[in-house]
Amino acid sequence: MLKNISITVLLILLTSFHFQAQVPMNIQKQHLATIAALEAKGDLKALAPALNTALDDGLTVNQAKEALSQLYAYTGFPRSLNALGVLQQVVAEREQAGKPTEFGPDAAPLPEDYDALKQGTEVQTRLSGQPFNYSFAPQTDYYLKAHLFGDIFARNTLSEPEREIVTVSAIATLEGCEPQLLAHVKGARNMGVTDEELHAIPNVLAATVGQVEAWRARKAVAAVYGEPFNEGRPNDGTWPRGDYNSEYAKYFIGSSYLAPMDAQNGGPVNVTFEPGCRNNWHIHHKAVQVLICVDGRGWYQEWGKAPVELKPGTVIAIPEGVKHWHGAARDSWFQHLTYMTKVEQGSTTDWLEEVNDEIYSKLP
Repeated sequence: MLKNISITVLLILLTSFHFQAQVPMNIQKQHLATIAALEAKGDLKALAPALNTALDDGLTVNQAKEALSQLYAYTGFPRSLNALGVLQQVVAEREQAGKPTEFGPDAAPLPEDYDALKQGTEVQTRLSGQPFNYSFAPQTDYYLKAHLFGDIFARNTLSEPEREIVTVSAIATLEGCEPQLLAHVKGARNMGVTDEELHAIPNVLAATVGQVEAWRARKAVAAVYGEPFNEGRPNDGTWPRGDYNSEYAKYFIGSSYLAPMDAQNGGPVNVTFEPGCRNNWHIHHKAVQVLICVDGRGWYQEWGKAPVELKPGTVIAIPEGVKHWHGAARDSWFQHLTYMTKVEQGSTTDWLEEVNDEIYSKLP
């Protein structure tokens, strides 16, 4: 498990943001989803390369500007202005480097007799599927109708479906906004976002923003469509997930990921297990393996003994020569750091049989 896999944060970012999801959503919409979520997350460091790649792929400066401006209504002026500042810097750097940058048309002017309240009420009714009146806070109701759905949604720099992709992606990044996220997933369908595109948003967020954000979006989409959903929440990014554990995949049920943390100099490896993932029974000879649990919930069991629940802060020192297994609970992602100590010359690991469902299904 201590195989050295060297990769830099920069490479991860570049790989992520040149990803084009194999989904029924065009690349411009994918980029809108990504930059909206990064704006909402406040991740300005990641936003800059994401905007650069979006402009390379044909998103116009005015489309990006429109998305980031709209989001002030959902994420607040500070995040919106910070993100617009990043866009301004990216555009300036591209111009200085002589890179082609398409500004695109600005929004068409509105008619002189345009009634923002009337138009916004109509748009909000279509989005909600029925008339909506927030009588508890009449002034907020006015702001929503006249300004957000009237003034902002009337600007044709982005289409209504594009605006809802921006909104859903951003709200999926905000902790504690599940009711609004559910409402906007429903509303997105009413505004012309296709079922395929809505199901694609979590995949785009998983590839370019984060697993927790994708999990929130996937949960909301599943709820709206009445689809099954695994409630196990992935880690929040405090501990790196790393790369798919392809070398050891044959010894695991389910998917696991490895993130070496200066392992070449004796540091630990962070191992991430998806819900239900566990490794086979195995034995370490001439070495002691240490597990330090850091996120989620999992299980450890020695042959002939009762399973031990693993939670953040649990430390397990696995004796040399003891048959054991460890992995995630059925309903939770799980992460532990691991390293080997008391390693003697000729140390080996014997990988044995799978932890069958008869054993695993009995665990809560």
